[in-house]
Amino acid sequence: MSNLVVAQNHSISEVAQMAKAVASSNLFGVKTPDQALALMLLAQAEGLHPMVAARDYHIIEGRPSMKADAMLARFQLAGGKVKWLTLTDSKVAAEFTHESGGSAVIDWDMDRAKTAGLGGKGNWNKYPRQMLRARVISEGIRTVFPACVVGVYTPEEVQDFDHRQAAYEAVPATIKPSPVAIKPAAIEALPEPASAPAEAVVDDDDIVGFREAIDACTTEVALKVVGEQIKKRGLKGAVAKELRDLFAKKKAELQNPTPVVEDTVPAVEEVL
Repeated sequence: MSNLVVAQNHSISEVAQMAKAVASSNLFGVKTPDQALALMLLAQAEGLHPMVAARDYHIIEGRPSMKADAMLARFQLAGGKVKWLTLTDSKVAAEFTHESGGSAVIDWDMDRAKTAGLGGKGNWNKYPRQMLRARVISEGIRTVFPACVVGVYTPEEVQDFDHRQAAYEAVPATIKPSPVAIKPAAIEALPEPASAPAEAVVDDDDIVGFREAIDACTTEVALKVVGEQIKKRGLKGAVAKELRDLFAKKKAELQNPTPVVEDTVPAVEEVL
């Protein structure tokens, strides 16, 4: 049974304020408010406090990634166990156990890394043991209990991603994780909710927060995350129409950027 602490949900305006503070601090490796907002909404959707995202996640080449230590900590908090069998610069092996998926021994060595086209690149030369360890952690947890890391990879893996396929595909293994294509999904127009038994009750803070969150987005990925949060509220009437119009306008701006951006995203420039 999971021991992960479930946090109380925060309003979109509160999360947006946290995102701005995190981006301005330069302490967590998040460069822009919209990156922080997307990660914080992801954490909240998983029942965790939004600040967990700043601690546990990185944005690498536009993709969210979870630090290997954070991934392992989450696995252990969820009842998983790991036993390290080998931990050297040439090979790392460990046994991962969870009641939901049984046990599996996962190993990575430099020969396997080189076969996958990884050995000899950057950090693989400088920190081979740490790079091998990160690979073992990710594959081991994904094998026996993927629920706690679904769709998320370590920064070490994301940095090694080939745009055409994940490095896993190049190396045969006893148990193969399914390849995951990590591509920004196209943003669709924010639709009117299908049918709801009653109109959702939304306070003024939430409405202001939705407006600020849409306005703060500087990527289509972040805008899509905000749009999904709005759709979940099941809004109707004038409020829903206003947010749909703002969403469509922001989407058009992101798809057809104008040369002048100073007045649109001053906070981003200050952080950079």
